[in-house]
Amino acid sequence: MILKQAKKYIPRMIRSKYTITFLIFYTWLFIGDHNSILERKSNESTIEALEKEKTYFLEKIENDKKRIHELKTNRKNLEKYAREQYLMKKENEDIFIVIEED
Repeated sequence: MILKQAKKYIPRMIRSKYTITFLIFYTWLFIGDHNSILERKSNESTIEALEKEKTYFLEKIENDKKRIHELKTNRKNLEKYAREQYLMKKENEDIFIVIEED
């Protein structure tokens, strides 16, 4: 009795087994599966961030390779780098570190 009354208020197109199957499948695509559309969007944004990070590190690697090549080929640059980074000095030479206050 209740089903008959409910059938009157539900349009015939929605009661179709094909429509119900389509709605279940569509819901499954969005929510149900681990390959859902929502999960796919999340993965795409993660991939995009990782691609940007990859290009950043590739550029950094290229700069470091150039710097290493420069240090290996030019003795003056190597000496300058050692003096600046490791505070190395020649014999009979004094080093003064100047710290600027703001």
